[in-house]
Amino acid sequence: MNILIVDDEAPARDRLRALIEEIGAPYSVAGDAANGEQALKQCRRLDVDLVLMDIRMPGMDGIEAAAQLARLEVPPTVIFVTAFEEHALEAFRGNAADYLLKPIRRRRLEQSLMRAAVPTRAQLQSLRRQPELPTHICTSYRGGIKRIAVQDVILLRADQKYVTAVSCDGEALLEESLRSLEERFGELFFRIHRNALVARRRLIGLVKLNDGRCLAKLAGCAEQPEISRRHLAQIRRWLRQGSN
Repeated sequence: MNILIVDDEAPARDRLRALIEEIGAPYSVAGDAANGEQALKQCRRLDVDLVLMDIRMPGMDGIEAAAQLARLEVPPTVIFVTAFEEHALEAFRGNAADYLLKPIRRRRLEQSLMRAAVPTRAQLQSLRRQPELPTHICTSYRGGIKRIAVQDVILLRADQKYVTAVSCDGEALLEESLRSLEERFGELFFRIHRNALVARRRLIGLVKLNDGRCLAKLAGCAEQPEISRRHLAQIRRWLRQGSN
């Protein structure tokens, strides 16, 4: 979970950054901002999942900034940070998932971050607007067509002009290109090599060989496809963060 820290006081930003670093994965600091205007710019530029937002700031305050963030296509979750308890009810009216009273305690921050894993109403509305992904992949089978449930696919492996789908029920040849499959199902699969996509939910670890190469360890599949150096850092980061 990538977090943006927004506070007009540098010591307060440093305090929150230190606490988040202590808590560790899956939380990390994506950046910080000193006011609402900077927060909006950062959220448009960076991949931000959650904003820890001070309420009283010069210029655009936290309440207005949260209202602006809620209008984004994929709005981040907002947790207000304040020294004034009377702002609590106003914070919830401002589309905040929670609020924290200064001075921030690590245990209370961790509880709030865990609570923020539940999507806000604005995020749910955004998700509802997104088109549903196809649930099946079609393949030719004995002169007809066979449908394979996407959730059962473990590995998509390109070989010359065909793509092999490795699923719980075995293997099947697809006429669709690997690039096309990635465009359709990119949220469900990781590209680990120019010729392979693996299901995110099946990727459970790495196997490092003596020659320095790394292989993907997949749940429910004995095959261990190679991970190219180009994609290795991203895969390592995703596994360390325990993402879904």
